[in-house]
Amino acid sequence: MGCLHSKTTHLHLSPDDPSSLPDTHKPDPANGDQAELEAQAPMFKEYSLDELRKATNGFSSECIVSESGEKAPNVVYRGKLDNNRLVAVKRFSKQSWPDAQQFVVEAVGVGKLRHKRLVNLVGCCAEGDERLLVAEYMPNDTLSKHLFHWDKKPLPWEMRVRVAYYIAQALDHCNIENRKIYHDLNAYRVLFDEDGDPRLSTFGLMKNSRDGKSYSTNLAYTPPEFLRTGRVIPESVIYSYGTVLLDLLSGKHIPPSHALDLIREKNVLLLMDSSLEGQYVNDDATKLVELASKCLQSEARDRGDIKFLLTVVAPLQKQKEAASHVLMGLPRNTVVVPTMLSPLGKACARMDLTAVHDILLKTGYKDEEGAENELSFQEWTQQVQDMLNTKKFGDIAFRDKDFKNAIEYYSKLVAMMSGPSATVFARRAFSYLMNGQAELALRDAMQAQVCIPEWPTAFYLQALALSKLGMETDARDMLNDGAAFEAKRHNTWRS
Repeated sequence: MGCLHSKTTHLHLSPDDPSSLPDTHKPDPANGDQAELEAQAPMFKEYSLDELRKATNGFSSECIVSESGEKAPNVVYRGKLDNNRLVAVKRFSKQSWPDAQQFVVEAVGVGKLRHKRLVNLVGCCAEGDERLLVAEYMPNDTLSKHLFHWDKKPLPWEMRVRVAYYIAQALDHCNIENRKIYHDLNAYRVLFDEDGDPRLSTFGLMKNSRDGKSYSTNLAYTPPEFLRTGRVIPESVIYSYGTVLLDLLSGKHIPPSHALDLIREKNVLLLMDSSLEGQYVNDDATKLVELASKCLQSEARDRGDIKFLLTVVAPLQKQKEAASHVLMGLPRNTVVVPTMLSPLGKACARMDLTAVHDILLKTGYKDEEGAENELSFQEWTQQVQDMLNTKKFGDIAFRDKDFKNAIEYYSKLVAMMSGPSATVFARRAFSYLMNGQAELALRDAMQAQVCIPEWPTAFYLQALALSKLGMETDARDMLNDGAAFEAKRHNTWRS
C-alpha cells in the first residue's frame, strides 16, 4: 500500500529544527507513562479545511459516525490523515461558534490536555464559517452502544466498574489541569479505544459559545442548579457522573428521580441490570448504588468531589490485570508477519529496538550508492568540513545510543546537505522512536521513502512507528510493502 503522501511540507512543525518542538513532548515523571502517551497522541495543530475535507472524503455521509443536536447540530466524521492516522472530526454548525478566534483559543486550551483516559484533542480548523475539532479515533463504539444496544453480550460487571473508575480518573486529571467544567457528561461521551479501554471525550470540555448550552439531554437528567440558574458548576459534573453510574448499574437510561425513589425504598434489585446476576458481590453493588445516590443529591455541597469518587470505586476493581478487550470479548487484530522478511523486517515486526539499532549500525550508508564518496570528493571548503564533522558526531551519538544528541546533529546535517540522505532520515527516525516521539519518527521514515522510493528499510521503520502509534493494521500493511520490495530486490539480484 505504501504511504499515500510521503512529503510532509504541509506540517507546521519542522523536525529539522529541534527548537520548534513544543514542551508537550517532554516526559512528565509525575504522570507515569506520559512519554509513551505522547508518542501515541500527536501534537495539537491547526488543520486546513482542505486537509480535513480530504481526510473525510469530502465530508462524505459514508464517514459519519454520529450526529446530534437540534438547536446546534453537529456531526462527527471518521477521517484518515495523510500520515494514515485515523481521527474523529467534529463539524459544528455555522451558528455554534461565530467568533473564530474564540473557537481556536478554546480548542488550543483543551488540546493541551493529554491523558491516557481522555480521547485527546489533536487539532482544530476555523476557516470561513467552518468550525471543526479533530480528536483521536476510537474504534470500539460508545458506552451507550455497549449498555443499551449491545449485539452479542451485555457489558460485564467488572468492565462497568472499570468504566466508572477510568472516567473518574479522566475527570480528576481535568480538575488538576483546572478544567473543572465538563458539559453534558453521559454514556455517549465515553468511548472505547483499540484496546477496549474506556476514555472520556474531550469534546465535552468545550461549550457552544452562542447558545451557551451545556446539556443536550432530557431535562430529567440535568443538574438541579442548571435548571434553576442556567449555570454549570464543578459539582454539576459530579451529578452527571451519578447519572452515568445509574446507566452502568441498570443497563437502562433511568431518570435520577425514579432511581432515587427505588434506592430510598430499598428496592435496589429493581435498579440492577438482571443480566449481571451472579457477576458481583452484593456489597460492591450496594457501594456503587450509594455512591450514585450521593452524586445525585439536589444540593451541590452534599455530592462529594472527584477524589471521593476515586476512593470509593478503586477498591471495587477485582480484575485489574485483565485486559479490557478480553473482558468485553472484543477481537484484536494480530499482525501476521510476512514470510519473506530480512533480519531488519523481522526485528521491526517483533518491536525489537535493540536489534533494529544494531542492524542500522551495521548497514551504515551502503544502501545509498556513492553517498559517502560524493562527500569525499567535494571541494574541501570549511562548509564541507563542518558538514562531515556534523555527520561524524551524529554517527557517534547514534552508535553510543545517545539519541537526543543524534537527533540534534542529524537535524543540523539535514539543513546543511545539498541533497537529502535516506540513511540520515532513517537514523533520525529511529532516534525519535527511542526518544518517545513516534509521530516525528513516522515523518522521517516517510522522508526516507521519498529519497529511495522502494527502500525496504523506510517501510519497516514506518511499520515500527505506526505500531508505536497503535495503528496495527497500517503497520502490517507497511511490513507487507517492505517485504514485497525486498522480494523484488532479491529477484533482481538473482536475474
